[in-house]
Amino acid sequence: MKKDFFKYQAQTTPHPLAIEISHAEGSYIYATNGKKYLDFVAGVSACSLGHKHPKVVHAVKEQIEKYMHVMVYGEYIQQPAVSLTKLLADHLPDPLEKTYLTNSGTEAIEGSLKLARRVTGRSQIIAAKHAYHGNTMGSMSVMGFEERKQAFRPLIPDVHFISFNDERDLKKITKNTAAVILETIQGGAGFIAPKNNFLKKVRKHCDDVGALLILDEIQPGFGRTGKLFGFQNYDVIPDIVVMGKGMGGGLPVGAFTASTAMMDQLQDHPKLGHITTFGGNPVIAAAALATLQEITDSDVMAASLKKEKLFRSLLTHPLIDEVRGLGLMLAIITPSAEITNDLILRCQDKGLILFWLLFEPKAVRITPPLTISEKEIKEGCEIIISVLDELTVRKKS
Repeated sequence: MKKDFFKYQAQTTPHPLAIEISHAEGSYIYATNGKKYLDFVAGVSACSLGHKHPKVVHAVKEQIEKYMHVMVYGEYIQQPAVSLTKLLADHLPDPLEKTYLTNSGTEAIEGSLKLARRVTGRSQIIAAKHAYHGNTMGSMSVMGFEERKQAFRPLIPDVHFISFNDERDLKKITKNTAAVILETIQGGAGFIAPKNNFLKKVRKHCDDVGALLILDEIQPGFGRTGKLFGFQNYDVIPDIVVMGKGMGGGLPVGAFTASTAMMDQLQDHPKLGHITTFGGNPVIAAAALATLQEITDSDVMAASLKKEKLFRSLLTHPLIDEVRGLGLMLAIITPSAEITNDLILRCQDKGLILFWLLFEPKAVRITPPLTISEKEIKEGCEIIISVLDELTVRKKS
């Protein structure tokens, strides 16, 4: 299988981790050679309830028995999508009420940018340096990392950048600005949280000039930060909220939500302002609905903050400079990229899955399932500390 993987399946890097997967359940992934891995990454924040959660699996099986794809998005009334969007509205603050379901987070970003231009009649988009919002052309245009964009230019014009948490840059938001798009917590940059009411100040500046505020909740959303959405920790409400990853319980999905008045503008002038074949797919929507119900009905959101404290108490070592993030969206910052690489690869050898972040080479991703147990957290952190001890000895020698 590994030979065919490299021969027939397109790769994203020259050196994929290439574990051959047999099955996964709960907080563990199992390889075809029988090796068991404790998963501290959860499909890069996507498997919010762990692997093969019984309620998600049941919802998928039940829906498959009824019907799968029947029509392009928005034409037929399908219960899973209707129930999902209604439940989202129940848990979102006003005026965030109407949701457009997509296939992925990056497609939802594309839709949100189109909606902002449609609503305001303006073209300028303000994004943040070191931002990551996806990898399609519009999403890449608001990516704040030139090295990743240069080979694919020209991209969407009239995009400008500010520094996250730098109030001095807010003057760049003007009456020419259609929208400011920000990650509630910057992911690829190293899990950088807003400081000094930065998001509230951006919100006020947008209001003053008539610009919209788009918050990207693709990673922080769905309970990872102790609230259903990260922005709920910062006393701010966006005009458009974008979601994905953990929304589907391990299946591919995204969405963007805005007021009814705004979202209805995608219906006409022109018609089909945003269109997708498989967005709102009933099987995916059933999985997302079961995931949202479980997250909101159980204690996993509140527990994520308790588990954060446990992680922070265990992750103390001379080779850990800092633990960034909130809830179960955490990143270890080591003194160097070399230490980070060694830590991730050696932990994998010892049966613990960690991963990198996009733009911060010293960061180690820790985004386990929200359902991870305290015992599993202790088990994984013991492996991390043991590897760091080994690296310390090697460094001294």
